[in-house]
Amino acid sequence: MNLKRITQIIALSIIGTHAFLSTKAQDMHFTQFNGAPMVMNPAFTGSFGGYYRVMGIYRNQWSSVTTPFVTFGTSVDAPLYTRENSFLGGGIALYNDRAGDGNLANLSGLASLAYHLLLTDNKLLSVGLQGGYTQKSIDLARLYWGDEFRNGGFQPGTTSELLKPKVSYFTANIGAQFQHRTGDKFSYQIGAAAHNVNQPRESLMQKRNNEVGLGMRLNAQAGAVWDVTSALSIRPAILFQSQTSASEFVGGTEINMAIDNPDARIRSMSTAVFAGAWTRMGDALLFTVGMEHKGFRVGLGYDYNTSGLNDASGGNGGFEISLRYIKSAEFAPRVSFPCARF
Repeated sequence: MNLKRITQIIALSIIGTHAFLSTKAQDMHFTQFNGAPMVMNPAFTGSFGGYYRVMGIYRNQWSSVTTPFVTFGTSVDAPLYTRENSFLGGGIALYNDRAGDGNLANLSGLASLAYHLLLTDNKLLSVGLQGGYTQKSIDLARLYWGDEFRNGGFQPGTTSELLKPKVSYFTANIGAQFQHRTGDKFSYQIGAAAHNVNQPRESLMQKRNNEVGLGMRLNAQAGAVWDVTSALSIRPAILFQSQTSASEFVGGTEINMAIDNPDARIRSMSTAVFAGAWTRMGDALLFTVGMEHKGFRVGLGYDYNTSGLNDASGGNGGFEISLRYIKSAEFAPRVSFPCARF
């Protein structure tokens, strides 16, 4: 094996190992975080004005640097049981994430229940519980390790023998949110959630004597809808997340313009276009555009990388497409929703 080939393998090894180490203890995330509400907060389950909601999202990231990090997600949720001033929402979600040269895969299935209580005609309080099953795996044959290069040659084995290719576990998540419509033109929402509260063990190491479980992911979110006119609305939002040593803050706004039927009560059923600009502090500038039509919403998202990886990525971060469909209901499960930001 010549020196050039060994150098290439070492370079790929560093990239692949970095991808493995930096992603193994983190949950997936999205630029269009309102495109995956049950990943963000279980209390959002069933929190919309309609019979049911179906969502899908696809993300492709870092294709300019390494093997792309690809995430698929889909979910369906609906009000299950309603009373005069409250209702129970339920839903299921499925997510599949593949990351880096080692093909680190994360397949997660989640089931959620949320209780929504209308405190007054314009205030809604929700709490949610979520449980799920995750299976993670990695293709060890696609990774190289420093101790496999000896005396100018490549000898497979050693470090990789300490790893196993697959692990599975159950996880539990909780969340709460509060929504308030202050008047005809303004409403807001605040919420918080804790994920992996049982801190499941997820290590791919063969020996796990002193292993600490998967760190809890804590997040807080807030959003608002300001109806400037009957057709134009401004929809700012912020999201903060923290997990083990990693954290992120996303903030920005979306402008939504209804083209027809600009009635705020049934705006999700009208035809509208939207565009948004966001920042993930210290990491990327985020841009979103899309269209809504009779319950359908299609959104496109793009990350322009501004972190230290910019020189290698050329600014190319991630691309997303999200799809949503809400089956309309005139009564919005017998409850008037103060806000529908997420």
